[in-house]
Amino acid sequence: MAFDYTSRLRPGLPAPAKHWSGFPRYNFIGGHNDADAVPVDAFIAASREVLSRDGHALSTYGLASGPQGYRPLREFLANSLKTRAGMNETPDNVLVVSGSLQALDLVNDVFLEPGDTVIVEEASYQGTLQRFDRLGVRHIGVPLDADGIRPDALEAILQKLATEGTSPKYLYTIPTVQNPTGSVMPEPRRLELLALVRRFGVPIFEDDCYADLTFDGTRPKAFRALDTEGQVIYCGSFSKTVAPALRVGYLVADWEILSRLISAKHDAGSGALEQMVLAEYCTTHFDEHVKHMQDILGAKCDTIVEALAAAFGTSATYANPKGGIFIWVTLPESVDTTRLAEIALAEGVALNPGADWSSEPKSGRHRMRLCFGHPSHDDIREGVARLAEICHQEFGVPLRSANVTR
Repeated sequence: MAFDYTSRLRPGLPAPAKHWSGFPRYNFIGGHNDADAVPVDAFIAASREVLSRDGHALSTYGLASGPQGYRPLREFLANSLKTRAGMNETPDNVLVVSGSLQALDLVNDVFLEPGDTVIVEEASYQGTLQRFDRLGVRHIGVPLDADGIRPDALEAILQKLATEGTSPKYLYTIPTVQNPTGSVMPEPRRLELLALVRRFGVPIFEDDCYADLTFDGTRPKAFRALDTEGQVIYCGSFSKTVAPALRVGYLVADWEILSRLISAKHDAGSGALEQMVLAEYCTTHFDEHVKHMQDILGAKCDTIVEALAAAFGTSATYANPKGGIFIWVTLPESVDTTRLAEIALAEGVALNPGADWSSEPKSGRHRMRLCFGHPSHDDIREGVARLAEICHQEFGVPLRSANVTR
């Protein structure tokens, strides 16, 4: 590079991106999904049908549906959310966005400024935690159990903040197929938490991106469905249920706040073709496709659980996920998974170190998130076995007495 831009760059930028060199041999990171499950032929048919009918609408921003997104897609979402999540919404309560990360950015843009406080689950989505750190926002992690956020712990945090004169801007939660733990919060606990946040006047930002992927096909009502005060902002996505590369998500909220979120969306609208094809496809195929995904991912989850037991023995503990594409694994405290991730990547195995997925990084130092949605069953078995070998070489875990497959 001939020109030196260094003095022109603003401070606080993230590290420069590295050149893309392809996926590692055994890739257990990212929200990728099963390649064979992408409904390519149905997409081709849906594209032909919708473009023949509505293709001329591409001549206008928003497809003549306005800034909230393609109306047939919003109509589908309103109907689907009623059936699946118990929510009574109209298409006018839905804003289509470019993936759930844009949804998060919009909410943060409207609510947050440096020095603010938000509440999160003690283990939470890496992308959310990174954004809070970059914004200079304090995030306080609430302890979890097998059913998600512990109400007693949340109440203690809210009470302590109240005595300090601090009102959190919102509570961010992933109640259904929690990321990274894979738990599903029961409806009675959701009602208990709603009562708590009402007492303290704290909104909920509900991230429900994995909710349709419970392995048994059942799920509790969404927080938004149980809320009678308009205190919940809801986020969903097609990235996990249909295809990650589509980059289509959605926000649902009462108009008072949705109108603010629309005004903060400065991209002239999310991708139109994706919205058109999804609306055409999902109206007739979504339920069948989701059931197919549940079966595929449930089988892959069984495979990675079996692989972990075979390769790590009792050195690895985890709760079996109730859905989704990832498993949250705890290793002995002697293992630093950030270091493990660096070494393993050089050997062709990619994993998410737990510190990156923890509100308090030290608590995640010996944990890791492994995504099983994209690798084949054979790659899951081989990759986990290879990871166990690397972990033993570096940290002496698992012990040789464990049944480590070579």
